[in-house]
This record gives sequence, C-alpha cells and structure tokens, in this order.
Amino acid sequence: MSRTIETDRLYLRQWQASDFAIFAKINADSEVMQYFPKVLSTTTSNTIAKKCQQLIEDKGWGLWAVSLKNGIGKGDDFIGMVGLNEVHAEMSFAPAVEIAWRLHKDYWGQGYATEAARAALDFAFTELALDNVVSFTAVINKRSQLIMQRIGMINMQDNFYHPMLDAKHRLAEHVLYKITRQQWQNMVNL
Repeated sequence: MSRTIETDRLYLRQWQASDFAIFAKINADSEVMQYFPKVLSTTTSNTIAKKCQQLIEDKGWGLWAVSLKNGIGKGDDFIGMVGLNEVHAEMSFAPAVEIAWRLHKDYWGQGYATEAARAALDFAFTELALDNVVSFTAVINKRSQLIMQRIGMINMQDNFYHPMLDAKHRLAEHVLYKITRQQWQNMVNL
C-alpha cells in the first residue's frame, strides 16, 4: 500500500483517474518532450500512468503523481510526476534505481521538481535503504542536469548511448549522475 509523501508545497501520491488527462497533455507538449524521442499519444500516456499506478500499488513506491498542497482540490492540482524507477536491464549500470521527473511546463522554474526530487531521494535512502540512486538524461538536456546537481547528484563522467536509440539520434548520448546514501546523509546533515 502506498503512502503520500509531503513536502512544504507538494504531495507525492498515488495516481488518480483525474490525473490521466492532464498527464496526457504534458506528454503531448513538444516543449516538455523536447528531450524525448517524440510526444506521446493519449493511449501511450495512459498506459504509462496506469503502469506507474500499479507499481506504486504493488511496491509502495515508484513514479508518484505530484500535486500542489494549496491546489483547488478538484483533481486539477496535479502538476506531473516525480519519483523512483528501476533502470532497464539493457543499461550498462543496471541493476539500479533512477530518480526521474516530468512536470507541466506551467510549473517549471519554481523549484517544484527539485523539492519533489529531494523528497523522493529521502524516501530512497531512509525507507528503501538503497545504497545509491542514479539519474540520466540526454547530454543536451541542461535543465534536468541542473536539477540533478541541485539535489546533490554527481556527474559520473561516464556518458553512454541510450540502448533504445540509434547511436546517431540527437538524443542518443546520455550523461549519468549518481548519489550515494552517504553523500545524501552528509548533505542533509549540514
């Protein structure tokens, strides 16, 4: 059974049916999806949301739905997803758990992704007792790399080509970031 994680301004929670339409709009937005191979159809977006929902139900953690605490409470306070996900087996650094995020662009630049990601890392290290967490993105995605740095992750200087993309694709080369439990504890105890 999942529980809601609370931050100063956000809830990281289980997905609700009312989140799906907004998530589909996020995934259909070319600006939000500029560092992904393509925008997603509503059907594909709903499949991803259902999978996130089921993994949280099964494991108690995953890519949580993120909503504003001071939202209007009618289901439209959903702003995206942030959380933890097991890395695909084809990745050279698997097995591992990654931290990832995708927010509606109206909520960019307000610190929400960083705030939610810190809460997800805290869960990873205190509740799941993971040894480390990774994050990766296309080399050209500087915005996500800044979030990785803000939450204390270190660039491993070990770029790789994403196994699901052709090596010549503009997004193929990825940067790998990582943070260990000890690094996280040192940071939060400052």
